[in-house]
Amino acid sequence: MNEGSQIADFALPLIYSAGVTIVVSLGALIVALTIGMSFATLRFMVPNRFLQWAIQAYIEIFRNIPSLTHLFILFYGLAYLGVRLSSISAAIVGLGLIGAASLSEVFRAGLESVHRGQREAALAAGLRPFQAFRFIVLPQALRVALPPLGNYAVQLIKDTSLVAAIAAPEIMFTARNLVVNTFQTALIYTMAAALYVILCLPLSRIIRALETRVAAPQ
Repeated sequence: MNEGSQIADFALPLIYSAGVTIVVSLGALIVALTIGMSFATLRFMVPNRFLQWAIQAYIEIFRNIPSLTHLFILFYGLAYLGVRLSSISAAIVGLGLIGAASLSEVFRAGLESVHRGQREAALAAGLRPFQAFRFIVLPQALRVALPPLGNYAVQLIKDTSLVAAIAAPEIMFTARNLVVNTFQTALIYTMAAALYVILCLPLSRIIRALETRVAAPQ
């Protein structure tokens, strides 16, 4: 079998697995954005000491325990308790919860970067607290948070390789199975690496364009 024929044979399963990688990445990103922004908003708007402590405890737990441990707990630990998640569902939830801890801090830093006087001026002008947050604070905070958010999105695509450990059929899981069956290690992993480049490079360019578009005028 020549190399061209081998590439054609390996391409289809790897391209399918790239679709799974995209699904897991998008799902985890939605979970991380939703929870991360919610936590950051609560910390910014609600000065409740217990709430602040609870959110900070969540952040520390998910930032300081290896990601694989969280994935194993969700996939294997919950199954032991009778709650069975598919490998893809566990991957989305696990990576999303892990990402939420990081994005909560990203959004919090963005919110705190907005000068307090702007919010006070908005309240003095007659806006309600949520209106001041929605129309004055949040847009400026998102501008500050966009670069680290973009970096996180690119990193998330690469981090999906971790979910091969719970048998989610993403790129690295499929590549490893192909290597086991064919022993074409260099060719298969090179194709897998090329797929990551194809997924990450356009995203990086889009994020860079967005950063340029929303950059504050000097």
